[in-house]
Amino acid sequence: MAGQRLLLLPQRCAWWPATATLLVADAHIGKAVSFRRLGVPVPRGTTNDTLARLAAALAATGARRVVFLGDFLHSARALAPATLAAVRAWRTQHATLALTLVRGNHDAHAGDPPADLGMQVVDEPWPCQGLLLCHHPVPHDGGYVLAGHTHPGVVLGWRAADRVRLPCFHFGPRVGVLPAFGAFTGLHVLPRVAGDRVFAVAGDAVLTLPEIPPSP
Repeated sequence: MAGQRLLLLPQRCAWWPATATLLVADAHIGKAVSFRRLGVPVPRGTTNDTLARLAAALAATGARRVVFLGDFLHSARALAPATLAAVRAWRTQHATLALTLVRGNHDAHAGDPPADLGMQVVDEPWPCQGLLLCHHPVPHDGGYVLAGHTHPGVVLGWRAADRVRLPCFHFGPRVGVLPAFGAFTGLHVLPRVAGDRVFAVAGDAVLTLPEIPPSP
């Protein structure tokens, strides 16, 4: 992208070796507790699962910086004591890691993360070596956009009984969208056109899907 090489990881994030940066979209920390506080019965432990996968991606890459492409916290209700304790414990284990949040729509409602997390917070688009780091997948002049927001997914299989929905990376000519990183997030199947590059995440593998040929 814009002359930059990205490595797509099965943890549903992207490794940018030239800048020692891990790109993470839509962590939605505290989404489950936000639902429970509204009376919706949902599973516990999703924040710990999200942070554990993030720690695994950091260990695999040796990243020195994480850029969150929006929606780090799900809502103001995510600021529950147990959720913040888990995030602070993770931060203590990665005290030297540089953190940047590109504000997303959920961040606008949740507010900026607590100051003791030591996270730089910026607005989109945030230019970085030819790439424009954003939350919303909207083209901008001056660079290739990497974003999140839509929680992209893809459907594989022909027969209804054999179909499976998987998270994916979806790269168009001007905008690339990363899968939602959070453990408790849904999927939205984006339309594909000729020239799009789509990579599905299936377990411990990232699969390159065939491109759609141009119309005759």
